[in-house]
Amino acid sequence: MIRILLFLAVVFALGLGFAWLADRPGEMVVTFSGYQYQVSLMVAAVAVVAVVAAVMIVWWLLKALWNSPYTISRYFRVRRRDRGYQALSTGMIAAGAGDGALARKKTKEAAKLIRSDQEPLIHLLEAQASLLEGDHEGAREKFETMLDDPEMRLLGLRGLYLEAERLGDRNAARHYAGRAAVMAPQLAWAAESTLEDLTGRGDWDGALKLVDAQKSTRQIERDAANRRRAVLLTAKAQSLIDSDPNAAKTAALEANRLRPDFAPAAVVAAKLLFRQNDVRKGAKILEAAWKAEPHPEIAELYTHARPGDAVLDRLNRAKKLQEMKKNHAESSLAVARAALDAQDFSTARKEAEAAIRMDRREGAYLLLADIEEAETGDQGKVRQLLSKAVRA
Repeated sequence: MIRILLFLAVVFALGLGFAWLADRPGEMVVTFSGYQYQVSLMVAAVAVVAVVAAVMIVWWLLKALWNSPYTISRYFRVRRRDRGYQALSTGMIAAGAGDGALARKKTKEAAKLIRSDQEPLIHLLEAQASLLEGDHEGAREKFETMLDDPEMRLLGLRGLYLEAERLGDRNAARHYAGRAAVMAPQLAWAAESTLEDLTGRGDWDGALKLVDAQKSTRQIERDAANRRRAVLLTAKAQSLIDSDPNAAKTAALEANRLRPDFAPAAVVAAKLLFRQNDVRKGAKILEAAWKAEPHPEIAELYTHARPGDAVLDRLNRAKKLQEMKKNHAESSLAVARAALDAQDFSTARKEAEAAIRMDRREGAYLLLADIEEAETGDQGKVRQLLSKAVRA
């Protein structure tokens, strides 16, 4: 649009110029080699414009002739490249459709028209064609070739990882996944495989770093990352609970901060605090986790927070838990266990039966069988309760 406006402006200016000359008649005299040439001013102006236009046309023709070899070669080069990319596209579609013969044919055609160093996807098509033909060794060679190209390295690692998985070589698969995870932690397949390997080896710090990398690349949401960190920190605390209690406590408290409702983290953190005689803080952690979701391990640790407590003190602590979470099977079971230890059989029986009414589970029937045996010793009723436990 701008070029059209400029062209119109030039034409308009030339028209104005010639009109101005037409209104002002005059003559131009040129003396050259003893001869005198006399023309009107309008004719002289038209001659000058014509000469300039002729020079420009001759210059354009000479430039076109000078550049014609490059232009012609560029035309054929672009045409050759387009044919190559068309073959590559057709080959990729054929590989995706499972047509190994067509994929191999188009691979050879694309390789003739495009150099593989200019288009790395040719290596991918060759590898896919080899896989469709059952030539897994050839495919692995192509994937290994991709490792030398920074743009194709992740693709090569992915191919080698899948081949190692196919062969059942877990060590090789984890190796390739680990390399990919270092380069691109946002890759789910690499991160998950590496995370599984790190946790299997007990490398909790490495697993935590990987989760942080996943979070920073937004592969996983913040809540999911916090859940994973809480689980990993809990596992780390459990592994250090005897060798390095201070580090274990730090990890457990961090896990509990991230997920206050995660029972294993609360139990480990409270256990370490109890060992350091910080019963109050440990009890608060257990109470918060219990309110979120009652768990038998929480009840067991909470009632035995002080090793020297009498059985009635433990029963009172269990009742305190029950007050925090009323009408819940775990609350009734916690009181029933503590009452059984205190030989308060009527309370134990009542709470166990209440737990069964709320949730007919195996553990409740087994606890009721223990109560029956401790209180009456009636083996017939005990066997009856055990049979109900099996069917629960």
